[in-house]
Amino acid sequence: MSADRAEASATTRNLMKMAFTKVPVVDVHIDNFKEVWPSMLLAVRTASFIALDTELSGLGTRKALLAQSIEDRYKAICNAARTRSVLSLGIASFKELSHKPGSTYLTQVYNLTLLCMDEYIIEPQSVQFLVQHGFDFNKQYSKGIPYHKGNDKPNECRGQNMRGLFLEIIQSKKPLILHNGLIDLAFLYQCFYANLPDQLMTFTADVSEMFPAGVYDTKYTSEVETRFVSSYLEYAYKKCRRENNRLIDASNSHLSIEFCNYQQAFIGYIDYRCCNLPEADKKVTEEGICERFSAYGWCPNGMKCSLSHNTDLIIEEDERNNDKKKKKVRRKRKQNTAELTDNPTNCMFADNVTPTDIPPSKLLCNNGSMEPEREIIGELMQEKSASDAQLPETTFEEESKDNPCGVMDTEGKILSNNKKENHPEGQECTGTKLVEKSKIEKCEGGTHRAGFDAFMTGFIMAYILMWKNGESNSTKMDPWLPDCHNKLYLSGKTLPLQICKSSFSKSSKVHQAKIELLWGKE
Repeated sequence: MSADRAEASATTRNLMKMAFTKVPVVDVHIDNFKEVWPSMLLAVRTASFIALDTELSGLGTRKALLAQSIEDRYKAICNAARTRSVLSLGIASFKELSHKPGSTYLTQVYNLTLLCMDEYIIEPQSVQFLVQHGFDFNKQYSKGIPYHKGNDKPNECRGQNMRGLFLEIIQSKKPLILHNGLIDLAFLYQCFYANLPDQLMTFTADVSEMFPAGVYDTKYTSEVETRFVSSYLEYAYKKCRRENNRLIDASNSHLSIEFCNYQQAFIGYIDYRCCNLPEADKKVTEEGICERFSAYGWCPNGMKCSLSHNTDLIIEEDERNNDKKKKKVRRKRKQNTAELTDNPTNCMFADNVTPTDIPPSKLLCNNGSMEPEREIIGELMQEKSASDAQLPETTFEEESKDNPCGVMDTEGKILSNNKKENHPEGQECTGTKLVEKSKIEKCEGGTHRAGFDAFMTGFIMAYILMWKNGESNSTKMDPWLPDCHNKLYLSGKTLPLQICKSSFSKSSKVHQAKIELLWGKE
């Protein structure tokens, strides 16, 4: 009997893992927007939290995004949001099913193809990157859901449109989950809410009132709460998946994800994103792992890189290195203890070092050949899905006077009616060149990148909440992490951006008027 129970338990665990091998993503465009609208509203209104992700037409001058002054950095982001657009929006709603054991969520994922009706810039490198990852620009211009940026136009703030949908998300008063989310927030504000305020403090005051349940950045959460070796989106997601599978194997409390059984009318709108964790590929393993991609989720050689960009292999290697590092640290501490016993004057800092205090070795510039600023920008571009991250031909030095079509100086402008403005004489941007299928396979892209990225973002948050709840002595802790509440990751900075309204800042007048309409005077 015990053998039968063990076999049944193992079968159950395998079914749990097999049940979550693909994610249904509802493809939303102008032809089905009204039909899908009630489903999206229900998902938003009943969610425990909502995760969002965007595909952008560009980000402008890269170095300005890493300005030392946060105010200067905000101005650069504002300029990008005002001159560029959101090409697609991913929405993932996570509803906790309290009547089920453990942490179980009903999840609905939507990928909205959008079309900005105002003039905007689209960067050639962004086009190439998105095409390589399956983005269909023909579909965007023929079936994109139209929207206008900036302040409300008459009768636009309500109704079945993008501005109305964003107001529904705000009105739901649910926690908002993003990954490396400052840029996403700025674009969402500019494209679907109002003109961005000129001052950063005004912006943070507005956002704190728009989302009273809090904004959470899973990149910051991955570094502060779980202390993952890397925190780029795919790494953090797959690491959480692996840890969750280990909990299932050990018959411990774990995260469970369920999806809707969609009606027959919806079947034609759903695409499934396969997301099972593959077994290690010995052939790929022999290639060796690209250390830059391993550290930042970005490589200057892109798909031409001869080394592996397989995130699963990277995580396996990190776990092996972590075990070795812990053993090495223990040996070092024993050695230091012995030395201090013999000669107390040799005391430095080693006696205070613990395995968690040591930064990941992959982030250290051991040979001086890596350029941290460049790597951070590459990672940022990769996560915002509109970058030159896969284009090895350009570097910071090359994106100068010798390259007028580079994103640091001159971008190709595309109007909402698909007309191109003239480029400098003799310069023709060719950002839509396709690559061989075999090379595309190196990148794990898909036709619904924003939707699936939103799902990954939400999954990370759900896992960390479950994990922290398991550490708590109480039966149910406050589900929202106080150390990560209203804190956004800042690339290249040790401290996050705090989303709050201070005594020195006021919210914008446009925002005050909109909130008054939504919730009335308080």
